Amino acid sequence: MSIDEATLHWLKWPIAGNPAWLWISASALFLAVLAAFLLARRLIASGSKPRGDGTPAGPFSIVAAVLARTHVLFLASMAFLIGSLVVDLGDRALLLRRCLVVVALVQAGIWGTALLGAVLHRWRDSRAKDGTAVTALAAAETVGRIALWVLVFVLALDNLGVKVTALMAGLGIGGIAIALAAQSVLGDLFASFSILLDRPFEVGDFVVVGELQGTIENIGIKSTRIRSLSGEQIVISNADLLASRIRNFRRMSERRVAFGFSVDYRTPPEKIAAIPAILREIVEAEGKPRVRFDRAHLQKLGDFGLVFEVAYFVTEPDYNCYMDIQQAINLAIHRNFAGMEIVFASPQGLVRT
Repeated sequence: MSIDEATLHWLKWPIAGNPAWLWISASALFLAVLAAFLLARRLIASGSKPRGDGTPAGPFSIVAAVLARTHVLFLASMAFLIGSLVVDLGDRALLLRRCLVVVALVQAGIWGTALLGAVLHRWRDSRAKDGTAVTALAAAETVGRIALWVLVFVLALDNLGVKVTALMAGLGIGGIAIALAAQSVLGDLFASFSILLDRPFEVGDFVVVGELQGTIENIGIKSTRIRSLSGEQIVISNADLLASRIRNFRRMSERRVAFGFSVDYRTPPEKIAAIPAILREIVEAEGKPRVRFDRAHLQKLGDFGLVFEVAYFVTEPDYNCYMDIQQAINLAIHRNFAGMEIVFASPQGLVRT
């Protein structure tokens, strides 16, 4: 037998129901496809890297970053599937396909978590200064990852021939039991998502909740922390917080101020008639340009004196700004009334300036 005849005889040698040359062809095809897949993954991974300025490269950076997470085992499995088309595997093909489907499902889970993480991280980076968004997005990413991998696990079992009906029923009953046991925690979790979406307040806002008041210090998954004016930290669950009436003073566009005082009944009528105009001049002069005058009137004849009421708007919501303006107005009224010899009234008797 010559060498050519020996080689030809060897190539025709049957292996698992296929001649050797078909297995060689399948192996060559497998290696070629795998090399092409690895090269494509490398090119995609290089395209998903950020530029020197830190910004993502190209408009499809998220897709590139997701595809760059393709596992070598998945690429090898797909290359093996393509190579196996050359040969006849018989009954073994069904088992092979089931195993490849499991590998594909795992890879889909990896892609899904990568996509979820890339989208949420980009959104979180755009709201890096918003503690509420960062916390809620982190919670959403965790819940999304768990739900995705549970789905992958169930689909993989179903593909392998496991009857998942009873498993799904058990998971449903277990889920109900867990939900009932942790309903307060889940309520606070969903409340944190509501805070993220509705944004009734943010970190740094000064709020009043019932009898409590202070500055929002941190918004977590379960609770919100408020730093009170007296210095202590108040911890309130998110569900209880959203169920309360919240007064957010930081969202105040302007502050309306109304105050009053009384003057002695023995004040001459001409001076009493001049007081509203004097009050207007004082408010506009001391508060300019952050004050808009509203009114000044002799409100009523009180038990101890003539009661005047003044109302104006401070166009800045800052509380210290309002107090500075009110103090300046009070000093100016006291100074002007002293010069006009107008006497303030009080329950204890006359108070002379």
